[in-house]
Parts: sequence; structure tokens; C-alpha cells
Amino acid sequence: MRITISAIKADIGSIGGHVRPSNALLEAVNASIRTHKGSTLIDAHIGFTGDDVAILMTHTRPVSDPQIHKIAWDAFLQGTEVAKRQGLYGAGQDLLKDAFSGNVHGLGPGVAEFSFDERPNEPFLMFTADKTEPGAYNLPLYLAFADPMYNTGLILSPDVGQGFRFTILDTQFTDGDRTIQLDTPEELYDLAALLRDNGRFVVRSINARSNGEPAVACSTSRLRNIAGKYVGKDDPIMLVRTQKSFPATGEVLAPFGIGHYVAGFMRGSHTGPLMPVCAGTAMSYFDGPPAVSCLAFSIRDGQLTEPVDLFDHPYWDWVRQRVSRKACDMRAQGFSGPAMLPYADLEYGGIKHRMEGLETRFAVSK
Repeated sequence: MRITISAIKADIGSIGGHVRPSNALLEAVNASIRTHKGSTLIDAHIGFTGDDVAILMTHTRPVSDPQIHKIAWDAFLQGTEVAKRQGLYGAGQDLLKDAFSGNVHGLGPGVAEFSFDERPNEPFLMFTADKTEPGAYNLPLYLAFADPMYNTGLILSPDVGQGFRFTILDTQFTDGDRTIQLDTPEELYDLAALLRDNGRFVVRSINARSNGEPAVACSTSRLRNIAGKYVGKDDPIMLVRTQKSFPATGEVLAPFGIGHYVAGFMRGSHTGPLMPVCAGTAMSYFDGPPAVSCLAFSIRDGQLTEPVDLFDHPYWDWVRQRVSRKACDMRAQGFSGPAMLPYADLEYGGIKHRMEGLETRFAVSK
């Protein structure tokens, strides 16, 4: 059976600042989605990480289908109305346009989708992140799909060992989608050269070279490019198929044990370690730390099993302790050096205005 999985997320309101959506908001989104289950949608799941609501939908329509995207858009609008009534912070924050125009690309919400013919056993993962950037997945995807130190399937599995094709998007180019495709292992160093720059080059998708099947779909929206100003961090969502022709579930998860440094944290303008958290975790310390959750599903004829929270395990408690120490070490530097993003990447414009004011006061001595 040919199935499409669509994951669409947005920040539409939060309790107490950038913390978490209210139960009433989540129920409004869920109620809106439920009206389409059994008709346009086969199945769906609603969840959140930090202040971002994620809608996972299964259906038989194509990727970027206007009807599917309108379902998600309308659900976010229903949640936004609740957020306004409750006085939640940032009500409708990620809904950057006034009207739906065919799909949600360019309207604010992040989207990850792929279509495929179901395998007899079809596991997949949904990652949702908060207080960080689309490039936050660059390093974990490089390690999980291209490095045998993390993915032993690259040397043990004939299918996985054929490598993968990465599609990379240049997020600084705003006149269209500027992409490049690189094959591993042949172009591994070229891939590394791009993916080191999380702020500009981000993984959009990955396909298995053994059969061409989609393995990964990532959201790549840059909200500041859409709105022209800071309206919140991009908080990417990602879908990953696992096993057989793809990395094993554990191989995809392993790189998240690093707690690598990413852009985000408070005001989207700092550097902090990416913390693997349980689904439904609220934000706290310094509006962070940057966080990622992961739910595992299996699917048959479009019907989802109950999710398994893969970061809800004693091992990840130890990782979270390490990441907390890394976060505190970086935050101890305050605004100095790498603790804050470079001027070009700062999401708030206040410091740029301040620097412009200081510019006229510099004197040159000869």
C-alpha cells in the first residue's frame, strides 16, 4: 500500500512564556484533526515538545497535498483561538500569513513528509526539536547515515553499505530552493564541508542508494526569511525510516548522545547543547536547553501503533546530566565569544541598532 506520512509543527501559544502549550490548546488541535480521521486521514497523532505542537498524519494523498496541509492549518487556527482566549504567550506565532494558499510551505509551520510503498514491517521515527535551528540535525544525520563508527550497518549490511544520497538546501538563498545532491561514501568530504555550517546548509532529505527509497525528510523553514524579522526559532521536525535498507533505530539515536552544540537557547541567539528529552517536555533553563524528542511508530495500511518514547530510558538520563553540565559551562560565558551567535546570525535586531549607533562614535587616529 502506498502511504504518505506528513508531520507538520507550529508554535501557536504557550503557558508562561516559551514553555509548553496548554491542555485546552492541544485538545482543540486534536478535535479538529479527529474530524478527518477515517476519511481524508487514515490516522493521526498529536504531541508537543517545548512550545511546539506537532501533527503527525497518515494518508494516501501525495506530498504537499493542499487538502492535507489545509487540515493542519485549520487545526492550528483552532488551537490559536484557544491560545488567545487563555492569554497564552505567542498565540499564532508561527502562522505568519493571514490566509492559506495551497500548502503551508512559506506560511510558517515546519513540514516533513515522504511517500512510500509500505514494507511488511515498517518502523519510523518522528523527531521534534525546540529552541534550535533546522541544521541541528546535520551532525546526527551525517553520523547515522555516513559514519561506520556510529552506523555499523555501513560495513555489515549489503543494502546499507551501498550508501545514501543526501539532498542539502542552502537556506540563505531566498529566491527559490537552491539544493545539491551528494552521494556517500564517494562525496563524504564534500558533505562534511557543507554540513559543518548548520546555519546555512541543512539536510532536506536522504534516500537509500540501494533502492532509491526515502529514508529521511526534514523541515527546513527559516522563519526569519518568511517574516523578515525574528518571530521565534525554527524548531525543526524530522521523519526517519529505520531497519532493513536504512540504519537501525539504535544507530539513528546514537549520535544524539553527544549533546552537540547548536544555535538556539534564549531569544534564539545563543549556543547550547542539544538535549534529548522525553516527549511532552516543557522548556525551562534559559528558555532551553535546545531540546529534541523522538517517538517511534510502526505502521500497517496507514494505521499507527501507539508511540514509544525513545528518549524515556535510563541511558538518556545520564546523557541529560552531561548535557546539563555542557549547557552550564557555555552559559557561564554569558554574551562572550561562542556563547552568543555571530552578528550575522543573531535573531534579535536590537544589538544591530546598538552597533549602528556606536559606529558614528568611533574616531580614527593617524
